[in-house]
Amino acid sequence: MNAIGAHFTHGPLAGRFEFQSWGCLPKSRGKQQRKTPEQIAAAHGLGLEEVGPIGSERLLAFIWQAAGRAGQDSEGWKRERELIVVLDNYSVHKSEIVEAAKDALKAAGVYLEYLPSYSPELSRIEPDWNDIKQHHLPVRSFEKVADLKRAVDEALAHKARQLQLVHAKTTDLRRADT
Repeated sequence: MNAIGAHFTHGPLAGRFEFQSWGCLPKSRGKQQRKTPEQIAAAHGLGLEEVGPIGSERLLAFIWQAAGRAGQDSEGWKRERELIVVLDNYSVHKSEIVEAAKDALKAAGVYLEYLPSYSPELSRIEPDWNDIKQHHLPVRSFEKVADLKRAVDEALAHKARQLQLVHAKTTDLRRADT
């Protein structure tokens, strides 16, 4: 599975966790591919749009979605509040396509910040990923990729609800103290 997520830690969306996932299909051991990608995806219970790696285009689409932009062609769209997206140094995060999009993102009030290399402990989302993997996915073997994708999506959705509840309780406690 390939998953991408955004954990909002500040501002009016604080506590929110957005995510998206795509399944990885088993590679064919044959010399020639006999089925189309659509047929292979369907054999695993998925549509073609639900499979594949997280490339630069998917990353940018996710960032725009997380930023709140409705459609691809929202010319002149700008956020009410600035959004800082913190990324690690995965090659896709620093690709030419992402670099080329920085000006448009900046014009929309979205800024990309990069963690220092080899510093996952500085990432605020890493504990969330670890918790999901260790505590929210008790079953690890699935016959179909679609079943694994459903389990991962359910675990991510559960974590999203959990983070929202924790944020709400923390906010209520802060209000009670004042």
